[in-house]
Amino acid sequence: MDSENSSELLTFGGHLEVLRRMLFRILGVAGVIAAVVFGCKDLTWRLLLAPSESSFVSYRWIEQAARAMGFDLTFERFQVDMIATDLSSQFMTHITTSIYLGLLGASPYIVYELFRFVSPALYENERRYSVQVVVTVYLLFLLGLLMSYYVLFPISFRFLGTYSVSEKIHSNITLDSYISTFTTLTLMMGVVFQLPVIAFVLTRLGIISSEMLSRYRKQSFLVIMIVAAIITPPDLMTLILVTLPLYLLYEISIRVAKWVE
Repeated sequence: MDSENSSELLTFGGHLEVLRRMLFRILGVAGVIAAVVFGCKDLTWRLLLAPSESSFVSYRWIEQAARAMGFDLTFERFQVDMIATDLSSQFMTHITTSIYLGLLGASPYIVYELFRFVSPALYENERRYSVQVVVTVYLLFLLGLLMSYYVLFPISFRFLGTYSVSEKIHSNITLDSYISTFTTLTLMMGVVFQLPVIAFVLTRLGIISSEMLSRYRKQSFLVIMIVAAIITPPDLMTLILVTLPLYLLYEISIRVAKWVE
């Protein structure tokens, strides 16, 4: 009996050791990437601050798309100044942003390590489905990040940064506010883009069905518009640019539910 308990403890301790080594490897990879990002300050902040400029590439894409559809749309030039109010705010923001980007850059390796840790406990068919789900989740998350970077955040920043209740009041956006809004919107879109995966899981559990999703298509479109209106500035163009991809994800979710069934 004692030998059995010691064997179980040894097995449990072995798993803890494997977990500890995995965490150290993840922290090491993320730390190296964060250090590289911190060292490449000019390139990093050129990319992070690009959506705040009136010459950002998304505005040209939207103008070209509008002209292709017969609309004469031209974005006016704007200038929003950013300031740092605390003595150490720029340095601390640089560090925290490098850590976030380090974790993001190491995310493929993190996903690989986590899957390698849990895969021995899965059956072969579970392992195959798990790979598909994990890859899909990660790709949808990246699509959400790109959607936020190229569409949602630039237009939100343009509207909120240039909005004024009086000519006597001028907006000076703090660096902390900029990064906080950027991070929040980006992560939010990464989560929202998981809708097909959520539909996959709920259909597997028998909670929803493709018939139910199809039946409530109109109501779902209204809910999507409300959600898009909440997470975007009160601007019709932004509302359309966010609503359409989200509704497309809903239609994809219906196809996913049918495939599961």
